[in-house]
Amino acid sequence: MRSFILPVLSFTLGLAASAIADPTISPWRLHEKRSHIPAGWTRARTLDPSASIPLRFALAQSNTEHIEALLNEVSHPASPSYGNHWSAGQVAAKFSPSPESVEAVRAWLIESGVEPHRVKLSPTKGWLEVNSTVEEAENLLLAEYHVYDHESGTKHIACESYHLPEHVVPHVDFVTPTIHFDAKLRKRDQYNNRVLIGQPGQGSSPKTTGKVQDILNQLENCDEQITPICLRTLYGLWYEPVSGKSNSYGIVEYTPQAYIQSDLDMFAKNFSTGLEGVSPTMVSIDGGFLQTVNVSFGYNAESNLDLEYSMTLVTKGQNVTLYQVGDVAEGASFNTFLDALDGTYCPYDGGDDPSQDPVFPDTADGGYTGNEDCGTVKPANVMSTSYAYNEADLSAAYAIRQYNEYAKLGLMGVTILYSSGDFGVGGTSGNCLNPDGNQTADGKIFNPSFPSTCPYVTSVGATQVSPGQSVWDPEDACWEVIYSGGGFSNYFSMPHYQKRAVKGYLATNPISYSKDIYNSTGTSRAYPDLSANGANYLVTINGSFSLIYGTSASSPVVGAILTMVNDARLARNKSTIGFINPTIYSREFARDFKDVTNGTNPGCGTLGFNATKGWDPVTGLGTPHFPSLLDKWLAL
Repeated sequence: MRSFILPVLSFTLGLAASAIADPTISPWRLHEKRSHIPAGWTRARTLDPSASIPLRFALAQSNTEHIEALLNEVSHPASPSYGNHWSAGQVAAKFSPSPESVEAVRAWLIESGVEPHRVKLSPTKGWLEVNSTVEEAENLLLAEYHVYDHESGTKHIACESYHLPEHVVPHVDFVTPTIHFDAKLRKRDQYNNRVLIGQPGQGSSPKTTGKVQDILNQLENCDEQITPICLRTLYGLWYEPVSGKSNSYGIVEYTPQAYIQSDLDMFAKNFSTGLEGVSPTMVSIDGGFLQTVNVSFGYNAESNLDLEYSMTLVTKGQNVTLYQVGDVAEGASFNTFLDALDGTYCPYDGGDDPSQDPVFPDTADGGYTGNEDCGTVKPANVMSTSYAYNEADLSAAYAIRQYNEYAKLGLMGVTILYSSGDFGVGGTSGNCLNPDGNQTADGKIFNPSFPSTCPYVTSVGATQVSPGQSVWDPEDACWEVIYSGGGFSNYFSMPHYQKRAVKGYLATNPISYSKDIYNSTGTSRAYPDLSANGANYLVTINGSFSLIYGTSASSPVVGAILTMVNDARLARNKSTIGFINPTIYSREFARDFKDVTNGTNPGCGTLGFNATKGWDPVTGLGTPHFPSLLDKWLAL
């Protein structure tokens, strides 16, 4: 959906348009360009021209230019079609590539000398595939391929840029393998120290100040330890579900992260009723399993945190589904998860990128040897994920393909939550951007987090009960150990639903930073959308209690609150709330959030942005007040 790319940010996007003369077809245009080699990779050598390379052309999806309006129809509280969500079949039919796109790309390939029998169309018409050679691929794309080495030992095939004929450009979203580097790197050892999604040390993982000996489970101690009673009081979540069998709440985890049942039981014994011995319903995706080889904070904290609090807050009356994604050998990416939810998004069925994402069956030691999960998993009504990339880790085209998928899930009535990051304006790792696009610890340019910047997910920031304050006092933006991720996208333009709120912030809070260090256009997607407490969580990990910090905690708490809203609506034969952003930004709903007006989100050598009255790029609209929001949603 190219209208959502922000071309003013060429240092990040690396997208441009330039004509290259070609006497036989039409003028060529630069389709994608990478401005830098990602951290950890080095260009090693060129490839043998006769080496095999599987080219895949992601065909432009139909009607994506209307996807915001279509989603708004079923998501805006003023719409007469609010809650009239689509079926998966309706979504697939609406957005599949047009026959014209299929034919345009196929005809060009054949005219360029590719034998017709080598041009294969995926069953859902999402991709055209050509098993090519390096020489042929370079001629087709006006590209030069190299082997890149990663510090882990992994090798990757990529190019710095590629081109397409002008008449083909409108029909292709992107081509693989080309410039992309968000690969799930193969491990030389079963568990190594590389920083990947689900790996210990990954920037979006929760942080800790260590173990605690004494449990403080009284409301007067919520500035020292957050327990479920603190959260219930902060957000008014005193509710017993009545529609548990028809409702669903999903927590998404990535192997090797794994929960420990004895820890869940220990937490339940202290803070829950009826949950001792209760496990989430696990849905394994592409070999996802509860690994027990490594048992430590780095491998168990995320899953334990998410499940201990989500299960307790929705009570024993609501089952929680655990989506455990990826095997030990390759791990997983967000696309791995999306593949399982939507069969039209898989590598051979339209949407995945084998050069970046895991490929199954996986023959590596410990790999998942079954077929890829492709449209085999039903999405829960609400799904919370506490992992993230930086936008700069991805190409714009790749991110756009994925963000359209989140919009489709919203059309089907699914609420997608992502944590906004723990390093303020420094993205998911604390590294910031440089003018050349590289990410370094001493960078000065703000580094937005993805998928939080996707307009079709709900981004959750972090607040805290500051020392000496109580649960009845206003919360502050989180400043102990972590800072709430927030800012402005370098890829996506501002969706209509948040224009009033964000422009109000910009008008009343002039930003004094140089316009070179953040997206100062005033027209880009801003995040987070809302927040919840993210500091001093008491969590059972490996048989002991520890204090945990992070938007990793905030997202599943918001998910529990929204799951209880769905429970009440389903009890009245109403639809699920689905994509909530148009609703929560509306005048009717925005006032039912507790405003957070104190704090900043430092990073990149600055104090970041400031929390203030109304929406801000630190805590969003503020924290949810369940009773008020429930009343409003029940009236729709």
